[in-house]
Amino acid sequence: MKLLCYLAIAMFFLVSCHYPTLHPTNEEELAQKSIDSLAFLSERHYTYNANFELYADSVLLEGLPIKDAYTTLTKGAHVVVAEFAIHPTDSVDSVWVKLAHNQEIQGWVREKELKEAFVPVDSISQAIYLFSHTYIPYFIITLALFVIVYIVRAFRRKQLQLVYFNDIDSIYPLLLCLLVALSATIYESMQLFVPQTWLHYYFNPTLSPFKAPFILGLFLASLWFSIIVFIAVVDDSFRQLRPSAAVFYLLGVMAACIVCYFFFILTTHIYIGYLFLALFAWLFYKKIRKSIRYKYRCGQCRKRLKQKGKCPYCGAINE
Repeated sequence: MKLLCYLAIAMFFLVSCHYPTLHPTNEEELAQKSIDSLAFLSERHYTYNANFELYADSVLLEGLPIKDAYTTLTKGAHVVVAEFAIHPTDSVDSVWVKLAHNQEIQGWVREKELKEAFVPVDSISQAIYLFSHTYIPYFIITLALFVIVYIVRAFRRKQLQLVYFNDIDSIYPLLLCLLVALSATIYESMQLFVPQTWLHYYFNPTLSPFKAPFILGLFLASLWFSIIVFIAVVDDSFRQLRPSAAVFYLLGVMAACIVCYFFFILTTHIYIGYLFLALFAWLFYKKIRKSIRYKYRCGQCRKRLKQKGKCPYCGAINE
């Protein structure tokens, strides 16, 4: 069993480190530009005819080889990659990219500036960009809402149900937190060990986990499972709680997921997140075992029971 585990770990790192390099089967039948395009796709993660949108306020395109000839693009401008050039003597960035806004407006920028100011036009790439630059305020607002609701309900002396500690009769809320923790761990692992894999995905996104390297496919699969489980959490919450209590409970679930995300991002960065993830999985396993021991449900309040007889929650007799 240990040997199989070691082999699985070894295969995980061997097959998930990079996208396969594309090699044409018969280079003589391909135009030189097509060969260069494949090479740039493997090395730079984008290639000729890639479409970008300017997210910075403005950027200057240089009209090389004419010096001091500039064209200004403003925020929202769409461009396409027309050509690459290597300038070994450039101390800032040796790779230059020619961008075309239209037939009249064209020019060169350093690749570094391209990646900082422009975003691929694909909706997934733009979502990644927006999430990376705006997620903190939204998370803080969600946490603040949860804290406010918690204080108000505590002041009114109402019981507040929380994930794991005072949970509803469902394994889905804790499973959702575990999936978020797994996604955060995988994401940070890619940033630590195979950052080029995530960079390639940023320029060539997909929603299918089967069209990506193993580690990236595992990350995408965890996101899809998280969406499915979240729907199950919403369904169980409104089925077991009053609508107002269900809303408060779901706010608590969202806050717990946010805490899990940040916690595992930070702990994985210092390599102890894997230990916490294993501990989290063990706690989830214990909850599953505990739920399996309860074979019956009360006919009146629908609470789980270990055996038939008087319900400890509502007092009903179950025969």
